[in-house]
Amino acid sequence: MIEKHQFYIDGQWVDPREGRTHHVIDPSTEEPCAAISLGGQADTDAAVAAARAAFPGWMATPPAERIALLEKLLEIYKRRWDEMAQAISLEMGAPIDMAQSAQAGAGYGHLKNFVREGKAFAFERPLGEHAPNDRIIYEPIGVAAMITPWNWPMNQITLKFGAAVVAGCTMVLKPSEESPLNALLFAEMVDEAGFPPGVFNLVNGDGAGVGSQLSAHADVDIISFTGSTRAGIAISKNAADTLKKVHLELGGKGANLVFADADEKAVKRGVLHMMNNSGQSCNAPSRMIVERSVYDRTVEAATEIAEKVAVGPASEEGKHIGPVVNETQFNKIQDLIQTGIDEGARLVAGGVGRPEGMNRGFYVRPTVFADVTHEMTIGREEIFGPVLSIMAFEDEADAVRLANDTEYGLTNYVQTGDPARANRLARQLRSGMVEMNGQSRAAGSPFGGMKRSGNGREGGVWGIEDFMEVKAVSGWTPDAD
Repeated sequence: MIEKHQFYIDGQWVDPREGRTHHVIDPSTEEPCAAISLGGQADTDAAVAAARAAFPGWMATPPAERIALLEKLLEIYKRRWDEMAQAISLEMGAPIDMAQSAQAGAGYGHLKNFVREGKAFAFERPLGEHAPNDRIIYEPIGVAAMITPWNWPMNQITLKFGAAVVAGCTMVLKPSEESPLNALLFAEMVDEAGFPPGVFNLVNGDGAGVGSQLSAHADVDIISFTGSTRAGIAISKNAADTLKKVHLELGGKGANLVFADADEKAVKRGVLHMMNNSGQSCNAPSRMIVERSVYDRTVEAATEIAEKVAVGPASEEGKHIGPVVNETQFNKIQDLIQTGIDEGARLVAGGVGRPEGMNRGFYVRPTVFADVTHEMTIGREEIFGPVLSIMAFEDEADAVRLANDTEYGLTNYVQTGDPARANRLARQLRSGMVEMNGQSRAAGSPFGGMKRSGNGREGGVWGIEDFMEVKAVSGWTPDAD
């Protein structure tokens, strides 16, 4: 079993000042795979103090020098890519091939994008031709506390870290205690890259402990949190007394609108996207809303596709899906599948229990429900597992109504061969992102939602700006520097 009991504070690996031991469980076997320490208030205070002390010097460091350190980090990340994939696969159950490509790959891609965006970012800008002596200056907010989840751990860490580095913020990271090994490995890379002491600090802990301490801390200027809507609300309340900025990337219940003129791969694409990462993605297309004229054949096709989705251990190579992250998540998904059955949805694939032949590990059967309504629990709640709900719509207006009839607003999807319809829907769907006909967002596109899916944006120039203050200056003398 891996033992990781140190924190990274002020450029050093240090023993916890206080805390308790937490065992990380391999979800493929249900056996402990690592032991870490969870920090206490003294550890949180030490990390924040280090970040606060380092902030003036880091803020004054020219952006080109900060970006050069990001480039050095990229070289190290690439060299240790396999280690990163192995850590993520072990601790949260992503199949090793997927961990290699998508999970570890996301971290590398985001860092690379921030290098590009950072080099192009205008930290000082003219207000406009009408005001030659006015300037807008972008400067870092200060100390950023970053609280990240287990489901796409390196994706979320690098989205926050890269933006904060370009902006000039110093950082304290609390990764999920369910998947801490990748974050500790990342801290090793940051240390090797030569970031100044105190710029990046890592304290392991849980939400009730270190997470709450960071969100209430008077010397933290911004909280950047990715996780559940419930936790996001709690963080917002905890942060209110200090009036710190709160950036939230929360849950989702994405609609995938399938029209009769959708391409022949649309249904398969939607089912496999839903099952990817064992359904543990906030932007998963969990509601397939289908035009009535093609509803029956869509249900039939979705059933056939889901039944072919293989489930297996994270350590095995292949295109299967792995387990969900832990027993709590497994039990929640099982309860929601049973609720779907009890409330009258038509189960057409999967169901309760583990896949046939599996009696150990947090494996969930790829599940599809048809004839779901928005009054049903599975039509409204985020399940965060490999469970797809299918419902019908009558016309375009009905499709928009059903898609928007949710408290979430992260990502919606449209499958249609009519470009004018696609453009209309892009404007009408109430979500931070809309993806058409299987085309993914490009590098640097902002990630984030509206309503109970959170606020702020991650990635690209928008991600950098989220870690910055805007200063208006009048009486500026051009060419005086």
